[in-house]
Amino acid sequence: MQNDKLKSYLNLHLIVFIWGFTAILGALITIKPDALVWYRMLFASVFLGLFIVFKKKSFRIPLQSFLKLIFVGLLIALHWIFFFKAIHVSNVSITLSVFSLGAFFASVLEPLFYGRKVLWYEVFFGLIIIAGLGLIMKVEVNYLEGMLYALAAIILGVLFTLMNGKLIADHDPSVISFYEFLAGVFFITVYFLFQDKFSLDFFVLTFNNWGLILILASVCTAYAFTASVKVMQKLTPYTVMLTTNLEPVYGIVLAYFILGGKEKMSFEFYIGAIIIVITVILNGVIKHYQKDI
Repeated sequence: MQNDKLKSYLNLHLIVFIWGFTAILGALITIKPDALVWYRMLFASVFLGLFIVFKKKSFRIPLQSFLKLIFVGLLIALHWIFFFKAIHVSNVSITLSVFSLGAFFASVLEPLFYGRKVLWYEVFFGLIIIAGLGLIMKVEVNYLEGMLYALAAIILGVLFTLMNGKLIADHDPSVISFYEFLAGVFFITVYFLFQDKFSLDFFVLTFNNWGLILILASVCTAYAFTASVKVMQKLTPYTVMLTTNLEPVYGIVLAYFILGGKEKMSFEFYIGAIIIVITVILNGVIKHYQKDI
């Protein structure tokens, strides 16, 4: 059992690394955030649908659970729209740094969802993450809009992570993700129809954009998202959210080498990153010895 939990924990770090690369793709793809999310969720649902058919899994799901998945799909769509919008109006570093607040929000909201008491060390680690965040980013007025979009994104991210933590107890991760992505596509499609956003130009993308979107939808979404839901069979949503705080570290380092000088990191970033890494490790150690990871 402990080996299964350790394997899930290591797999979670691979997923978080992939998510860090997702931010890079969001910066490189040159279409609007809402259109990007529409394409992402559409292709991801297609890939997952083919996977479910190939594995001969059942698409059947109770109506009550289906309605919950529809709502979660809306949250995911809004989360990603705000996420990519934050990157476009600020940069990868600022957006991913704000995502470090996820652990703090999870420490407050998870007890409400699961009916357990608040653990002092979860709140304490969450506050340390905030301190690390303060060192990572130098708050500038021109980044305020991006920070607000990122804040909205991470709150939505915590909410759907907590809801998926309950849904995974009764349903297959790939089936959960499939219906959530379809729901997200549906809501964005309805919005686009009312806004008359569908046109010939909407479907005409550069070769570069097509290639990046397919990578985003397959590896960074269909695989990574489903795998992240699956690890919650072994790990708590709080541990998932806290480990996700490594996403800024992975993403900002990748951004520096791929996107260049505009993502240059300050000395404060390295201090903040070390604080986040130590916090994640301490959380893992405590939960391991409490057999609660």
